[in-house]
Amino acid sequence: MVRNMDKLRAMETFVAVVDGGNFTEAARRLDMSAVMVGKYVRHLEDRLGARLLERTTRRQGLTDAGRVFYEDAKRALEYVRVAETSLERLRASPSGTLRISAPITFGACVIAPLVATFQQQYPLVHVELELSNRIVDLIDEGFDMAIRIGELGDSDLIAKALTPYRMVICGSPDYLARHGYPETAQDLSAHHCLSHSVWSRHGAWTLKGADEVPITISPVFQCNDGNALRMAALAGAGLLLQPHVLVAEDLKAGRLVSVLQDYVPEPRMVHIVRRQDRRPLPKLTGFIAHLLAHVGKEGAS
Repeated sequence: MVRNMDKLRAMETFVAVVDGGNFTEAARRLDMSAVMVGKYVRHLEDRLGARLLERTTRRQGLTDAGRVFYEDAKRALEYVRVAETSLERLRASPSGTLRISAPITFGACVIAPLVATFQQQYPLVHVELELSNRIVDLIDEGFDMAIRIGELGDSDLIAKALTPYRMVICGSPDYLARHGYPETAQDLSAHHCLSHSVWSRHGAWTLKGADEVPITISPVFQCNDGNALRMAALAGAGLLLQPHVLVAEDLKAGRLVSVLQDYVPEPRMVHIVRRQDRRPLPKLTGFIAHLLAHVGKEGAS
């Protein structure tokens, strides 16, 4: 039996279950096991003397008591967040937890190293970096900022341009020595192509040449991880279409060679987005300034 559980943690867990739709998603968001999520919810129900969730093998839903408690709990958690950030504002130096969401490749190659250098300057800042290509809800999921690539669309978030996100087609010197250098996009049909699973669902790379007409390819290797494709290209498996940030060091060292520069897709802008806040915390403004100083609009993208 779970005893003396933290009330706020139990409320936070219950809200995450409702927002996420199930225990598994709540566990992922809170970085705990689904079993522990269930214990928190049961403890909360026992303490309140009311069932909050109706659970069946196929779905779960809120009871009447659960709906009322959910709204009150969400407001209470927001009050706690405001109280905590009010205290953080009293400090001139960045401190506290900074939650960041970023796309997988850009986050791993650009954001993660800059987190390290930022924390060397400000050791009181604890950073939680979530790498995911999904669009997170900054408010509902409690993120301080996110990195978004491409068009932002309608949004009430504050956005700041960071850098262009460029793509590159490349292969290893060994592969190119064996198969030759492609001169036009149509030449790709005679080459071994390595393609990301998301991009190659229809067997095409959308390249800039010929009015951005998609070029149909038959990839010899597909994978849902860009770094795995990079490793295959380094081993001489074929030509790669991936973000420049992923292969920048390989290109500089000559381990990979850029080809078809005139055909790569047009760059998309990378933006920093954050919630509307007239007085953002030093941890957030400091990290954004750190990004802008080290990446810039013409950075290694």
